[in-house]
Amino acid sequence: MAKGKDVRIRVILECTSCVGKGINKESRGISRYITQKNRHNTPDRLELRKFCRYCYKHTIHGEIKK
Repeated sequence: MAKGKDVRIRVILECTSCVGKGINKESRGISRYITQKNRHNTPDRLELRKFCRYCYKHTIHGEIKK
């Protein structure tokens, strides 16, 4: 019914350094986090510093499309 007008939406954050390197022997995958954001307060793409378990350090994780 009101599915398209929800204020809080679920977003996926993906490690930007793992995506740039691609998947190789050093990096076994791509780190992803699921979080929520307020559509009205944050209309731009979200970027947060989170821990990447494949890079073994804190990196910038950016919002991706589903």
